[in-house]
Amino acid sequence: MGNHGSNLDDILAEDMHHWYNKFMKESPSGLITLFELKAILGLKGMSENANSYVDQVFFTFDMDGDGYIDFVEYIAAVSLMLKGEINQKLKWYFKLFDQDGNGKIDKDELETIFSAIQDITRNRDIDPEEIVSLIFERIDVKGEGELTLEEFIEGAKDHEDIMDMLKKMMDLTPVLVIIVEGRAGIK
Repeated sequence: MGNHGSNLDDILAEDMHHWYNKFMKESPSGLITLFELKAILGLKGMSENANSYVDQVFFTFDMDGDGYIDFVEYIAAVSLMLKGEINQKLKWYFKLFDQDGNGKIDKDELETIFSAIQDITRNRDIDPEEIVSLIFERIDVKGEGELTLEEFIEGAKDHEDIMDMLKKMMDLTPVLVIIVEGRAGIK
């Protein structure tokens, strides 16, 4: 275990019974709370932004808003991250970025999320300020300082370099590997 070279497509292709057993091993109640998710991922001593990001990820995966991630939500989240169509992924990114839920994302929301992701992944290859400036320079054609879902999706799809940066910044593969392999895989 602990082999981060795992092919996640192969992992996802495993039969549902195996996935269910992994899920139930981590959460015998059949439900994962936000606290349990943070424990599973071994997230301690995070910055406030990183902590808030994990909260936001949890709430986007908690599709029915009941405060728990159940098996169906778990499988849906993993499937989206691994096999989702680009529009589905962009909608999920947007929901994650829209921290105040007003249907628009602004520079501060985007920069906060990107910085938080870097706190969690320890991947600082891309400067959050640079990608946010680039996104708004190219996508916010009206210069309003905020993007709607439609502007975000169309703009991201029109700019391959932005899509590549988003994919790299938003890569949750290490998180999914930890969940799939269980706590035993964490060193």
